[in-house]
Amino acid sequence: MKEISAGGVVFRYNEQGQLQIQLIQDRYGKVSLPKGKMEPGETVEETALREIAEETGLQGEIVAPIDQIKYQYDHSGWGMVNKEVHYYLVKAVGGKHQAQVDEIRGVDWFDPIDAWRRQKQSGYENNDRILSGALKLLDIAVD
Repeated sequence: MKEISAGGVVFRYNEQGQLQIQLIQDRYGKVSLPKGKMEPGETVEETALREIAEETGLQGEIVAPIDQIKYQYDHSGWGMVNKEVHYYLVKAVGGKHQAQVDEIRGVDWFDPIDAWRRQKQSGYENNDRILSGALKLLDIAVD
């Protein structure tokens, strides 16, 4: 079985013109990115924008694709599932910034270097290349 999800690295420029990156804290307390499963009839881009809006309250606009993560997991009912997660660089263009508390613990904005440090310290390892890819698209160099 194949399962497709999508999400994004959301960014904005605050009132002072400073670039900020959004990170969420998932239900397990880990730093992560908003994402979720594709619904019937949706494109991966529509899925990414819907999931960002549902989890963070923000409306976004896709700037560029970042990358995909592919892995397998064993589902108790369906057996082995091939999971594919598509990530996009997304500019925040509206909405009210608030966490969807039944799915995530929190959501906040960070300076790009602070976001990278938080990802490296307490994020999922497979999101390292997603966040670094987003920062590269935004002309921010990280190690």
